[in-house]
Amino acid sequence: MAHEAGIDFDIFDVADVFKDTPYIADLKPGGQYVAKDLFEIGGVPVLMRALLDGGYLDGECMTVTGKTVGENLEGVIVPGDQKIIYSTANPITKTGGVVGLKGNLAPEGAIVKVAGMEDLTFKGPARCFDCEEDAFACVEQEAYKEGDVFVIRYEGPKGGPGMREMLSTTAALYGQGMGDKVALITDGRFSGATRGFCVGHVGPEAAVSGPIGLLKDGDMISIDAFKGSLDVDLSDEELEDRRQKWKPRKTDYQSGALWRYAQTVGSACYGAVTHPGAKAETHIYADI
Repeated sequence: MAHEAGIDFDIFDVADVFKDTPYIADLKPGGQYVAKDLFEIGGVPVLMRALLDGGYLDGECMTVTGKTVGENLEGVIVPGDQKIIYSTANPITKTGGVVGLKGNLAPEGAIVKVAGMEDLTFKGPARCFDCEEDAFACVEQEAYKEGDVFVIRYEGPKGGPGMREMLSTTAALYGQGMGDKVALITDGRFSGATRGFCVGHVGPEAAVSGPIGLLKDGDMISIDAFKGSLDVDLSDEELEDRRQKWKPRKTDYQSGALWRYAQTVGSACYGAVTHPGAKAETHIYADI
């Protein structure tokens, strides 16, 4: 949306927003309660009231009701006898549930969801897979060890193509009781239901010779959500040597809409956009 409007906004701006955004709704998958519990204490208006009281909503904003946000929320209170919605002054955590990472494994950044997690650091050897199906097969066969870092690559905007979510592998790991005993990094993405130490949106992606595409089994990977870092224990010289030997991997989509998409799509860091955006416009073609 920012790109369409000609506004500079990237993955690091998203991370900065989360740094200043309190986590106030104790809802699954990261929390204890479900949407029905929220409904029973007043629903979304209660959440909006908490945000308005904390200064996170503009009460003067007009809505489709013909009234402002503030007018719509008149009489709504945040019940004191519940633990589903907290006040912004006393949040579950002072920052949001997502952290931005950067390092020699992710020069263009990466995202990790930390809501509900206790340990925010992880270090282990890479287990590399060039698609999610191969990683899932490994988990099905339980052919991995505690402490491994699953690397699922060539699932980014170009490599997928389309950047699908890596949900089946993380769900299988969690089902085997290994959700907090291994980590997973990918140039693909995750849904909100993902559990465990899972890092997505790693960029540059493997399909454009990003560092994630240069990894080999056994390379030591370090993830630190406190410091906001994602690194592999390799020198710049070694990474460059591997890059020189790297060869592009072909997808099964060599014609049609997905092929055309893959030719034009950009990095996840900037929203995986497919055209230069409003900043490059010299006229507005829709003007009548």
